[in-house]
Amino acid sequence: MKDRFSLNHSMFWRKPVSDLHAEIANRPSLKRVLRPIDLVLMGVGAIIGTGVFVLSGVAAGLHSGNALPLSFLIAGVVCLFAALCYAEFATMIPVAGSAYTYCYTSLGEIWAWIIGWDLVLEYGLAISAVAIGWSGYFCAFAGSLGFVFPASLSHPFGVDGGVINLPAVIIVLCLTVLLINGTQKSVKTNAVIVGIKIFVILLFIVLGAGAIQPANWQPFMPPAGWFGVFSGAAIVFFAFIGFDAVVTAAEETEDPQKSMPAGIIGSLVICMILYVIVGIVLTGIVPFSELGTPDAINAPIAFALGKIGYSWGAMLVSIGAICGMTSVLLVMLFGQSRILFAMSRDGLVPGVFSIIHPVTQTPVNVTLFTGIITAAIAGLFPLSIVAELVNMGTLVAFSIVAFGVIILRWQQPELKRPFSCPGVPYVPLLCMAACVFLICHLNTLSHQLFLIWLFVGLVIYFLYGVKKSANRQNGHVAIPDPIPCRIDPGIPLPALPETGTRGPLSGTNQGVKTPVRTVGTGEGDPCLPFVR
Repeated sequence: MKDRFSLNHSMFWRKPVSDLHAEIANRPSLKRVLRPIDLVLMGVGAIIGTGVFVLSGVAAGLHSGNALPLSFLIAGVVCLFAALCYAEFATMIPVAGSAYTYCYTSLGEIWAWIIGWDLVLEYGLAISAVAIGWSGYFCAFAGSLGFVFPASLSHPFGVDGGVINLPAVIIVLCLTVLLINGTQKSVKTNAVIVGIKIFVILLFIVLGAGAIQPANWQPFMPPAGWFGVFSGAAIVFFAFIGFDAVVTAAEETEDPQKSMPAGIIGSLVICMILYVIVGIVLTGIVPFSELGTPDAINAPIAFALGKIGYSWGAMLVSIGAICGMTSVLLVMLFGQSRILFAMSRDGLVPGVFSIIHPVTQTPVNVTLFTGIITAAIAGLFPLSIVAELVNMGTLVAFSIVAFGVIILRWQQPELKRPFSCPGVPYVPLLCMAACVFLICHLNTLSHQLFLIWLFVGLVIYFLYGVKKSANRQNGHVAIPDPIPCRIDPGIPLPALPETGTRGPLSGTNQGVKTPVRTVGTGEGDPCLPFVR
């Protein structure tokens, strides 16, 4: 192949933003039914769950100690930097696909595939991990009511006599059916669940505030010092994963230019405030050393309430945890299906995943596929390292999106940006640096497993995606770098690029190659070459 090892190869081609809008106009698209409040609730629904109900105990007991609120704050600020970058892309490119689509427009197809494959890992394992956690809380709650699940039906094969984790399988499949029946029904269900778990968290804060013992906060810094604080931040980062799921709903949002920033940033800020307060109260009620014990590490908030005599409050927290994880599962299933939907529409995965049902106007095939695969993983496998592996995938995604903001600002400054990330390039660079810093504090095994997953994804891309890509089939050309607008007579003009028509790549190109150059005439004119 002529361009096999060339930067002109189709895997480096970028998809023009105008093409994305044209695809939505000319192809069957998803129904726009989501309002700003729906997006905020969707974000809160995805964020508040396993992170605060489970991992707060792991972080405090084993890493951060009394500095747990500081770890929450650090992780939240990193996510806030990423949220500003996501908001710029989401308002400029309000289509399904999240970070995958953003990378396609700014960095090229190969990077879009890498980030899409990364997001498949993030959402897929997050769904399975949360389903396993949901099953544990549900079985414990059912046991308190006198109904005990047999070990063979509540544990995966080979663990404590288990055969299949049936509750985990059932909850994933039930939520899959709910998503298939329509986005609007799913949103209403999510709103109810979010209300319940916010009430439970506020209840914990109110009950716990009266039992705080300031002596428990001494010493504030953990034995490992700042290393422990940052390690804790890398762990509780999982507690903030979910706000990025909001952007996967861009194609189903009313007035996305205004709604998306409110949904992304609003949900993140609400959760960050709640998390910091929970961290303060939790470490004030119970000495952090007790939060790392077997009795507390899987249900630290319920343990803390039981410790101060509110056994009924502990039961309510268990109910809230079940509701919290249910809404996380719902939004993660939604996000996973929309990312695969976008990749399918681009030809990188089979087209059957981008078929929209004519009645429900939802991508039924990909939703069903996602539900079945993640239910099987949740039912059959124990995933002890999932939280850190999911964090790895998310941090990589955030880094690439932040880099994409810088690149697209440079390549196409003339694009309309209803919301602009402030402080570019400094905010995206801070986001990238913070993400890399937290990645370095994750488990070495997580790094190794992530590299294996990435290798498998690249094999699939070169065997299937690069050949079936819609970008390649349509003959889209690479978007060249901009020609400088300000012309200095003393400096020779750059070589004139040739830009082909969008004819087929195979056979003789029937179009005429026309050299195209535009020359800037005013302030801020980007002077991009364009395709005739």
